[in-house]
Amino acid sequence: MYRIGRPSCEIGSIEELIEAYKECGGYVARNMYDAAQILLEMFRDSDVTVMMSFTANLVATGLRSMIAEFVRRGFVDVIITTAGTLDHDIARACGGEYISYTFDVDDIYLRDEGYHRIGNIIVKVEHYGPIIEKFVHNLLDKIVNEEKITSIGVRELLYRAGKHIDDESSILRACYDAKVPIYVPGFVDGAFGTAILTFNEMQRSRGGPRVVVDVLLDERELMDIVYESRKLAGIIVGGGISKHHLIWWSQFKDGLDYAIYITTAVEWDGSLSGARPREAITWHKIKPTARTSFIYADATVVLPILFSYVVTKLKNRARRTLECLKWSH
Repeated sequence: MYRIGRPSCEIGSIEELIEAYKECGGYVARNMYDAAQILLEMFRDSDVTVMMSFTANLVATGLRSMIAEFVRRGFVDVIITTAGTLDHDIARACGGEYISYTFDVDDIYLRDEGYHRIGNIIVKVEHYGPIIEKFVHNLLDKIVNEEKITSIGVRELLYRAGKHIDDESSILRACYDAKVPIYVPGFVDGAFGTAILTFNEMQRSRGGPRVVVDVLLDERELMDIVYESRKLAGIIVGGGISKHHLIWWSQFKDGLDYAIYITTAVEWDGSLSGARPREAITWHKIKPTARTSFIYADATVVLPILFSYVVTKLKNRARRTLECLKWSH
């Protein structure tokens, strides 16, 4: 419990901003302060494996580069995300231009002008699917025809993808450099997965070798990571398959020791995306003794504040070495 204070209007640093949230005492501000303190505690705990899940819409924004930097600074050990993250990261790394626009736009007009819309962000059609397909086809051509590999896990495929990206803002590149595994359980749900299919169809038509993506290799790795970890922490941004996959695997360690949820989804319809940490306790996905915070807010507002606070206080973190993983050269 905190006594409600009187926050000053003169806030000169990110640390003073977080303290102002504490003084506010109520509602989302209180949860923001709690989350900031939980982050510091878990990052100082050398026994913790930190997993982060997030949804692809964030990668269409400037948060893409912030997540990449957070990875480079050692604050993330494992990423679980959605197929669209791969699409947006590759498209932007390969020159796709994403434009800040407006929610209040005629979508028929955008279609006629050749744009896709992601909320209040738009991107030209040719800056998306065709760019991603070209990148994936070139990557698979190297893997199948030059390296003679015909079966591969998603995490290993993404590691190789990051190697061929030259963009400091890229999450895939940051994870390649830092040897942070990215798991995408729904990897076929986007342009990246479709490009694997079209590559195989091209190979089939010309009698060439095709690639088999073995998703169970990734599941075995996640199992090994969870079992070898002493403690688990989850930074869970948004919902859907990425959130569920993180907490699903955590139940086999009797739950997360630290959990921060950031979402705009509601719980009253029984959705996983809107479920609060307390519900996960019933599934053994979060421990009853866990430090938790639930922030009901837009992640593009919340993450810059929390990440900046952590970096200001700690600068960097010594990332955990995941002994169970093998990395290609």
